Amino acid sequence: MNIEGKIGVIGGGSWATAIAKILLANEDSINWYMRRQDQIADFINLGKNPCYLSGVKFDVSRINFTSNINKVVAESDVLIFAVPSPFLKSHLKKLRRSLSGKFIVSAIKGIVPNENMIMSDYFEQIYAVPKDRIAVLAGPCHAEEVALERLSYLTIGCRSREMARALARRFVNDFIYTTISDDIVGIEYGSVMKNIYAIAAGICHGLKYGDNFQAVLISNALRELKLFCNATDPLHRDVVESAYLGDLLVTAYSKFSRNRLFGTMIGKGFSVKTAQIEMEMIAEGYYATKCIYEINENYRVNIPIVDAVYRILYERSSPTVEIKKLAEKLE
Repeated sequence: MNIEGKIGVIGGGSWATAIAKILLANEDSINWYMRRQDQIADFINLGKNPCYLSGVKFDVSRINFTSNINKVVAESDVLIFAVPSPFLKSHLKKLRRSLSGKFIVSAIKGIVPNENMIMSDYFEQIYAVPKDRIAVLAGPCHAEEVALERLSYLTIGCRSREMARALARRFVNDFIYTTISDDIVGIEYGSVMKNIYAIAAGICHGLKYGDNFQAVLISNALRELKLFCNATDPLHRDVVESAYLGDLLVTAYSKFSRNRLFGTMIGKGFSVKTAQIEMEMIAEGYYATKCIYEINENYRVNIPIVDAVYRILYERSSPTVEIKKLAEKLE
């Protein structure tokens, strides 16, 4: 395992594209796996991703594309996973090579469905990757703003602070600042839960609740997040840092937030299925809601916002009724 070695990006969506843009500000070249060969062919032809962030031009001579996940694993020392959480297992089922000697970076702000495992646990337990060779990429960093080279901040979470520093250096450029943390579990759960809270904010927006209520909602969301993270991993953490609060704020309020948009559609009366079809994008918070709800059956943390979103999305409860009940519980 060589933290300074070749980087491979896994995923063909907007976040994977933004990560590739960040990396190529420093790296001579990267390896890049995309599932669809036709997307790769169009990318090479056009010099840009034909499906996502199509305003970003790439020097494709510096990218080693492949639609074979085993090839990118074989030829990379550091693997950055940036695929939607519901599709992770479908990519990995084609894997024939060991990941145990690689350094794994999860840029996935979601939980593995069914297993209800955060990514660091999944790679450690299922693929035998030691915990100190796993990092997570977090923080308020929308792909669309990276494409525009607007100043953004990333947090690299890793049990080994030395590894975190080495990896962070590879992401720093004129428009990306980095910080490091050893709170890998808290950062992962924070990255997952902020998507649920963004859906809640969107639902309230769709129901025409105002900014005053939204401020109270997000204040309570931060408290829920802290309680849940402390229950799952009782480590000292400051949730007002950008990896927690910053990511929560940008996801709950930004016009680029898929989860807020998804919630807004639900608040306006769209069914879950219709909202998903209309968006044509994955709202990670939809899947995260069920995962966190089920995980919390063991911990029994008081997280009424998550519970309300779960009932709206999975039990078809009325958004109007649920948010009215929720409003009486907020402080």
